[in-house]
Amino acid sequence: MSAKEPLEVGDAAPGVKALNQDGEPVDLGELYKEGDVLVYFYPKADTRGCTAQACSLRDEYEKLTDRKVAVVGVSTDDVDAQKAFQEKYELPFTLLADTEKEVMEAFRVPARLGGLATRQAFLVRDGKIVWRDLSASTAEQAEDVLQALASLEE
Repeated sequence: MSAKEPLEVGDAAPGVKALNQDGEPVDLGELYKEGDVLVYFYPKADTRGCTAQACSLRDEYEKLTDRKVAVVGVSTDDVDAQKAFQEKYELPFTLLADTEKEVMEAFRVPARLGGLATRQAFLVRDGKIVWRDLSASTAEQAEDVLQALASLEE
């Protein structure tokens, strides 16, 4: 993983592809055409902080979808681990299995010790990054995104 500068607000969002928790391909470039997309990165499925982050988004999922935001979580976990995580916590959104770190690389998300993604979040609108959080919260992730959406609408 190279130490590139992080993506900036205004940059084109990477249209990278990866498998979801069901082993089906997801093309982020196509997803961007459908509306706003929150792409958030977390180190490891079913760990304390990552669970808090995912459950924050789950608990406010209706508010996010009311605002036409699709949520996509990304970690280096494999398809089976993502599926187990999604089922255990009843996560209503897509989880990408970025085992080859292609999504991380495209979004310039640095790896932590052990090659795990650092916790970051990007809000994409019309194919461009309109908000980013380079040290994304765990329990407050959904609230941070909702505040960002509100500020974008002002």
